Amino acid sequence: MRRFILAATLVFTALGAQAQTMDKVPQSQGEISLSFAPVVRQAAPAVVNIYAKWVTEGRQTPFMNDPFFDRFFEGMGRREPRVQSSLGSGVILSADGLMVTNYHVVGMATEIRVVLTDRTEYAADVLLADEDSDLAVLQLVGAHDLPFVTLRDSATVEVGELVLAIGNPFGVGQTVSSGIVSGLARSGGAGGAGHGYFIQTDAPINPGNSGGALVDMGGRVIGINTRIVSKSGGSNGIGFAIPAGLVHSFVEQAQAGATSFGRPWAGMTGQPVDYDMAQSLNLPSVSGIVVSGMHPSSPFLSAGFEVGDVIAAVDGLPVNTPSEMVYRMTVAGLGKTSQITRLRDGKAEGIAVELVAAPDEPPRDPHSFGPQSRFPGLTVARINPAVIAEMNLPIEAEGVVVTQLEGPAARSGLRPGDIIETLNDVAITDPETFRKTLEASGRWYAFGLIRDGRRAGLRLRGG
Repeated sequence: MRRFILAATLVFTALGAQAQTMDKVPQSQGEISLSFAPVVRQAAPAVVNIYAKWVTEGRQTPFMNDPFFDRFFEGMGRREPRVQSSLGSGVILSADGLMVTNYHVVGMATEIRVVLTDRTEYAADVLLADEDSDLAVLQLVGAHDLPFVTLRDSATVEVGELVLAIGNPFGVGQTVSSGIVSGLARSGGAGGAGHGYFIQTDAPINPGNSGGALVDMGGRVIGINTRIVSKSGGSNGIGFAIPAGLVHSFVEQAQAGATSFGRPWAGMTGQPVDYDMAQSLNLPSVSGIVVSGMHPSSPFLSAGFEVGDVIAAVDGLPVNTPSEMVYRMTVAGLGKTSQITRLRDGKAEGIAVELVAAPDEPPRDPHSFGPQSRFPGLTVARINPAVIAEMNLPIEAEGVVVTQLEGPAARSGLRPGDIIETLNDVAITDPETFRKTLEASGRWYAFGLIRDGRRAGLRLRGG
């Protein structure tokens, strides 16, 4: 009996010591392997649920729910407002309620409600939102003394680090999933040229996790969960998070009062160095970007870069794709100067390049055609560097581009982004030339276009 009591005492003592160990923040990798609970207790209160609503205007037709016949009645029927909603997650970054989430969670919202883990609710205002970056900064109305988390420098993140994804998947309430950083500098296929730079993780990210936090073992945010690669809609172990470095730059601009997110403009095109390029250019390794084209207004051209140069690093950090280079420049921020490592003739050199926005010169001179015009609903503009950046046009594009189509123009066959080279065999160099040529046209319009980098023709009957 004495031996039994002694053994039981030792067991309970060991269990008590283990419980005390679990209550403190892990101090070593060995302690981390025991439990993620201390990290979750630190970070989870700052991850919130977001409920957003917006109103869209649809048309009621007898076949609106029929996938086949509905397309034949497009644009017909009476207009009727529809209320739509979305569910997502967000991360509080300051005690006064400054927070960040994904654009696709709140970008269209007319009403936003944010619910904390203690069920406290706040209304929220959007300070800055950007669809390309898929980021939005919100301010909780009347908030103070809230739990918050800090952003970690995502340039220090390494593949293999343990991470936790915190959010509200499927609307079931806040949950936590664990994994590792699976990859860095992933393009993920989203966000447009130059903006799709992500941290990849195998921590399960499901619908509703969007806008939630990807945190390290110190409870710091290394990324904002944004999307997954999946055929079923559920997590298959390939999830993407927007790096904290980009989030920090975005928040800085929001706090400075920006109404749109400003990105540095490279004004150049390039392609990743492959093995054959490295051999022909006598490069020390298969890495970097070969400059293949530059706009006359490019800051890289002003700094002395030429076609054929290799860009190896930005501010000492290696880059291997154009999107990675633009990401590094964006993190550095507009108005700053970055040191670009250039390789030319086998020699490496650091060159300072000013980080500027794409110039909106010459004036774009937009022209919209009204209801009584010969092409109602069409809007065109002169192409300049700012238009090239906004519409992701080829770097060498010039002339006039279609920027918007409404009403009859939307059914014409033209598309936003079409570059109009000629109209009825007249070269189109600016919106005014296009307007005059259109007014002088007969019953037919013969467009010479560049669409998605290819020349195309479109023949339309005039009004």
